[in-house]
Amino acid sequence: MLKQMGRASQAVLIILCVLMTVKSFEMEIIPANRIVAQIGETRILTCNTTGCASPRFSWRTQMDNPLGGTVNNHRTYSTLTMNPVSIVNSHDYLCTVFCGEKEKKEKSIKVELYSFPTDPIIEISPSLVAGEQVTVTCKIPDVYPSHHLEVLLKKEEHVLHEENFFQDDSTNTESKTVTYSFNLTAEDIGKEITCVAKLPIPSMDFEPKERVISQKLNANFGPQNTTITASPSNSLMEGEHLKLTCVTESNPPPHTFWRKQLAGDNIQHLIENNVLSIPHAHFTDSGQYICEVINLATNKTEKATVDIFVQGAPNIAELSIEPSTTVQEGENVSIQCFAESNPPSKIILRRKSDSADMGPYSEGGTLLLPSVTFLNGGVYECVAENKFGKSTKEITLNVEYGPKNTTISAIPATVVKEGDTVMMKCTSSGNPVPVISWKKMKATGESVKIFQGATLTIQNIKSADLGLYECEAYNHFGKEEKAVKLLVQGRLEKPDQMIPLIIAFSGVAAIAVPVVVILIYVSRKAKINGSYSLVKALRLKV
Repeated sequence: MLKQMGRASQAVLIILCVLMTVKSFEMEIIPANRIVAQIGETRILTCNTTGCASPRFSWRTQMDNPLGGTVNNHRTYSTLTMNPVSIVNSHDYLCTVFCGEKEKKEKSIKVELYSFPTDPIIEISPSLVAGEQVTVTCKIPDVYPSHHLEVLLKKEEHVLHEENFFQDDSTNTESKTVTYSFNLTAEDIGKEITCVAKLPIPSMDFEPKERVISQKLNANFGPQNTTITASPSNSLMEGEHLKLTCVTESNPPPHTFWRKQLAGDNIQHLIENNVLSIPHAHFTDSGQYICEVINLATNKTEKATVDIFVQGAPNIAELSIEPSTTVQEGENVSIQCFAESNPPSKIILRRKSDSADMGPYSEGGTLLLPSVTFLNGGVYECVAENKFGKSTKEITLNVEYGPKNTTISAIPATVVKEGDTVMMKCTSSGNPVPVISWKKMKATGESVKIFQGATLTIQNIKSADLGLYECEAYNHFGKEEKAVKLLVQGRLEKPDQMIPLIIAFSGVAAIAVPVVVILIYVSRKAKINGSYSLVKALRLKV
């Protein structure tokens, strides 16, 4: 008994040790409790677990607002990706984890947002002339929350103007502008005007919370020495990334406009930026590009141009048939092929065929087929080729026409014996495929439809089956008829017909043979007696 109790105690101790070594179900959110994110960036929240082999995850926001992100569940953790972070992500996020049917844990994290992405932009206008008024404008792009924004305008170390936006209640990113005007003196030329933008939010940890931009009070000029650089070059292969950069000297920085010269002195307006980017250049992107820079302060404009050549193997942009890919016999047809390429490609347009005779052929982009026949139908191919390669495209011309070349063949023949079987096959060409039907001519001359199909089979032929048979091939473009005459011979080899003939023949033979023998004997007797009279010979015999 004592031994059994000792063993039971040992088992309990072992179970307790095992339970102590098994990790309990726990969870955490990374980062923990609170996160500060800049609008436009990418942020990932991770809900991690331990001590649960197959956890189930659930993400939600306060008041069940949209998540504003993408959830990805893994074996022991789940992520919520906000790409990009936007105003909709300004929430408390709650991650709930279920382990099995009963265990459940959850934690939350607060996402706080701000936007202070770039330095301010400062502009000074109009032209700097001593004694005239100058206006300084400072623009702070995409700031949030703007009610924390503070802006200082300084000339050297002297504060010209101070402005805040404490009363602003914007719920999204906004660009804020501060403007200040003063009279310019000769001593001001060359001094720096500085715009200091601050976003002091004590409860949020981010950098920088202050951005500064400065510009000297210099005389306005330009634009001048405007040039365009092309990358990789002004001659590139189709599909490459083309980047055009317009560089100029101007104070203040000018507005830059890109245009493209089209045929007939037409101009295509593109973008307002000093960089024009075309990710995948196409043949149609070839041409002359114009960069126009305008300095509004001096009201001066300057232009620069560059010629772009996009080269590559041909690309067949269009292969068509006029008036349609399906036409009627006798119509005039035009097949056209257009290929984009640089340098221009040689275009061959022809009817595709396995035979040596290729049929209609053209070394241009157009193949004319006047008054087409059914022989013109088929597959046509366009081959465009230049030094960089070639391209091939196919199109099918479908020519519709009425039945033609209708013929009848009979197996074994059109003259048969009673009891035989004959197959008469009617063939005809046409598009659409003709419908075949058979008619038989009555003694009255009237035709009666007897069968629809290409092959008419007549079994155990009788004399009543002889006559004229007509095959009619029909589609909605017309019809064609052919006729064949079926002749039937009687057959005498049947046993019930032969027996009477044999009996009759045997009776005649039984009478005729003795008569012939008597005639031969009498004739010889008459010859011996010197008489050639058959009558006398017969008398002598009597």
